[in-house]
Amino acid sequence: MTVLRNLAELIDRTGVDPVVWKAPESPVQEGVLAKNDLLDHAERWALPTGKGPEDVALDHDGRLVTGGDDGKIWRFDKNGTPTQLADTRGRPLGIEVLDDGRFLVCDSERGVLRVDVSGRVEVLADSAAGRPLLSCNNSAVGADGIIYFTDSSARYTIPDHHIDLLEHSGTGRLLRLDPVTGETDLLADGLQFANGVGLAADESYVLVAETGAYRINRVELRGPRAGERSVLADNLPGIPDNMTSQTSDGLFWVALYSPRMRILDFMAPYPAMRILAANLPDAVRPAPEHAGWVLAIDATGTIVRSLRGGRGSYSPITGVREHDGALYLGSLSDKSVARVALPTRAG
Repeated sequence: MTVLRNLAELIDRTGVDPVVWKAPESPVQEGVLAKNDLLDHAERWALPTGKGPEDVALDHDGRLVTGGDDGKIWRFDKNGTPTQLADTRGRPLGIEVLDDGRFLVCDSERGVLRVDVSGRVEVLADSAAGRPLLSCNNSAVGADGIIYFTDSSARYTIPDHHIDLLEHSGTGRLLRLDPVTGETDLLADGLQFANGVGLAADESYVLVAETGAYRINRVELRGPRAGERSVLADNLPGIPDNMTSQTSDGLFWVALYSPRMRILDFMAPYPAMRILAANLPDAVRPAPEHAGWVLAIDATGTIVRSLRGGRGSYSPITGVREHDGALYLGSLSDKSVARVALPTRAG
């Protein structure tokens, strides 16, 4: 394999430096994880321009807010009619609605932004804990206005996220920002592509998704264990992306970009293969299965709900919100957002 790695490095254009690891065997898709078609008939609302409404949020009047890859921030009324609110002139990803009706946007090119309905865009942070924000991704906001957010990678920007997953070097961070003082501090680092963020209802802990490790971490925020990190949910059946804060019924919704990729897990122990994969043209690079999937986990990390779609369903799903009996969905690459009625939970 040394010879193969030397050859791979000769053709490498990415600078990828894979770390050897062994992926856990993907869980059996049975029981709560069994395939279903609950996402197959989602209603779609098209973006007027651009694509990739990566995250979705609902404002205080129940209107959906999202951002596309052309920097535009859109608000859809309850009938799906869009209105442009702002233009970040970057790439908006995670989005949250603030108590005063403004929006908190994680822009992968510009950092943490605050946006109002008049179109004003304010940069709250473009660096954190002594390092520029290379891949600002997702956030959650506490009742006191404190912002918890992720910087996915110190090596690769969001468009090159697949290279970070192949490298598995763990340079992602979970950060905290006080928007009043502008001060930031580090809550967790060494994360495998830090992604979705969710706050507990009592704000005693915050969750962060590690896309490249298929797990959800818990970081304590209060008491003698403040700052302590543990794994809440491990070996997820898919690639986790954005997530929600805890809902009124105690759940955290998690968007799965796709089911687990067997080829990606197979290559984990073989750096040379991963260097070659990182340098393949887009047309022939191993691609995730395009089938929608969202999970709901409880405070113990147990998967209690799994809603799926077949091939051709709305996907890849990167954002999910529950509101008024429906799930609202976002996607990194689709040209629309989606809404689907939330089936009544059995039992």
